[in-house]
Amino acid sequence: MSLDWLMKIISNNWPMFLRGAGVTLYVSIIGTILGSLIGLMVGVVRTIPVPERGFKKIILKIINFILSAYIEFFRGTPMIVQAMVIYYGSAQAFHIDMNKSVAAIFIVSINTGAYMSEIVRGGIVSIDKGQFEAAAAIGMNHIKTMLHVVLPQVIRNILPATGNEFVINIKDTSVLNVIAVSELFFQTKSVAGNNFRYFESFAVACVLYFIMTFTVTRILRAIERKLDGPDNYIMMGNQMQV
Repeated sequence: MSLDWLMKIISNNWPMFLRGAGVTLYVSIIGTILGSLIGLMVGVVRTIPVPERGFKKIILKIINFILSAYIEFFRGTPMIVQAMVIYYGSAQAFHIDMNKSVAAIFIVSINTGAYMSEIVRGGIVSIDKGQFEAAAAIGMNHIKTMLHVVLPQVIRNILPATGNEFVINIKDTSVLNVIAVSELFFQTKSVAGNNFRYFESFAVACVLYFIMTFTVTRILRAIERKLDGPDNYIMMGNQMQV
């Protein structure tokens, strides 16, 4: 690697690198938020108790089948293939002309939603059954139990996994270059194609990816510590004192 070439590439192309990093962060942030919301809704629906008989049982069985198929498909296929099918396939088969940025966010969101739904479902299942029984005993239905008892605990418990999905999405947005989304990998490939210095160009991209993932990881860990509260405290009356 030539240090002179490295500095020259950074000096001449830093706006492209920053623009690509900005698009990467934008798509990964929006995609992770929307995907987490999708996963939350799917996870809650999949944990609704199924009655032994009746029309409600049939409806829930059909819904669970559809949601299971969605989860298995998007967890079992690469995002790069999903991007090709959704963007180019929908244009060819259904004549749907999607905006590249909208397509990118949609792809990341539904992919993240498939993974997050299982994380949410696991978080709900891990809650002690006694809490569900206690909520039912005081007249709460499934929705109220989820909103007021279960989900506040689940959201805290799945925060590390959600952060991990965010970090994964920052890196996986690189596959969106196949639909010409101008994220960091796409911009770096353009820079390398102009100067034919692939090692130096992608070394810069590696550093930028590392900075983004490292920063996000540290921020999320700080949030987790804040939510955990102090390690040592004593109870005095109805107040907690550190």
